[in-house]
Amino acid sequence: MDRRSFLRTTALAGTAAAATTLAAPEVAQGAITWRMVTTWPKNFPGLGVGAQRMADRITAASNGELTVHVYSAGEMVPALQSIDAVIDGSAEMMHGAAYYWQNKSVGLSFFTGVPFGMTSRELAAWVRYMGGQEIWDEIYDQFGLQGFLSGDTGTQAGGWFKNELKGIEDIQGLRFRTPGLGGQVWQRMGVSVTNLAAGEIFAALQTGTLDAAEFVGPFNDRALGFHQICKHYYVSSFTEPGLATELVVDKAKYLALPKHLQELIRYVAQSEYDQVPSDFYANDPIALADMVQNQGVIVHRSFPDSILEGGAKAAKALLGEILAGGDPLTKKTAASFVKSLNMLRTRTEATDLTYALAREKYYDISDLG
Repeated sequence: MDRRSFLRTTALAGTAAAATTLAAPEVAQGAITWRMVTTWPKNFPGLGVGAQRMADRITAASNGELTVHVYSAGEMVPALQSIDAVIDGSAEMMHGAAYYWQNKSVGLSFFTGVPFGMTSRELAAWVRYMGGQEIWDEIYDQFGLQGFLSGDTGTQAGGWFKNELKGIEDIQGLRFRTPGLGGQVWQRMGVSVTNLAAGEIFAALQTGTLDAAEFVGPFNDRALGFHQICKHYYVSSFTEPGLATELVVDKAKYLALPKHLQELIRYVAQSEYDQVPSDFYANDPIALADMVQNQGVIVHRSFPDSILEGGAKAAKALLGEILAGGDPLTKKTAASFVKSLNMLRTRTEATDLTYALAREKYYDISDLG
């Protein structure tokens, strides 16, 4: 899907939804209707589609007992105000990324993506089996919320740049869209960082407000049209190695649901955490090949060593400062994350990485298909 088609589809869908944006539709007596606001444009590949699929699955699996209506970015509230809509009761659910809310608690960033941190499988292991969910619950309890992992993009792309980067000197003063702790790492390396919602990035690149931007990866980025302005694409991120999205619900309303509906929401969110990466893995290479072959995009597998080394030093320093000077709950989150990562990486690096490097080096089957 090109940018024009994506935006046209989004605009038509938004027009159709406008009449009912602020009011929940009528439902049969006794049924429950919840509103889900999202940080994604309507029909956005992978993420927006995943949010809608989650709502549809909850509705269908509950046989309409719990109907979820989705309001995409801007339909009810601006994208980056989605969590506030749940806090103030305007919506019952929100689909987004926890690091968007680090102004409420830096600890939330650890449940999305940490520079040089956990891959998606490591993150799921920490959250599900090593105490991460319990700490996440403590953070969101402060705001009356309950969070669930709801999607996974895998390792994200490093971003789009108008010029090739030869070394760390080329990023000094660069105006770059990138959020979360990763944004702070880039900032420490001399980059001017800002965060914008998905639908605002293209215009900022086009007008020169931004020199570079990262969002997710080829599947999403092609739909947003970044390749029309920036031709240098760095396809492996060190700041978002295993980004997770989240489903956040009003905790009091969630606990007031019958037990079977609580479990339904929990298991649909878990199924989407596994469904979404399949979508990205299937479509990222197709989108990337199209942009390289037909759009003149130049792919760089990795950033220059001086940027990677500078990023690693900045990331470690930032993590050390959080451990030393953060609020108690953020420090608790960071300490649990570090302890778990030090254990989990032994499997990833000894098993998964070793296999991937061996396959790349010895097993070329491109002539077979």
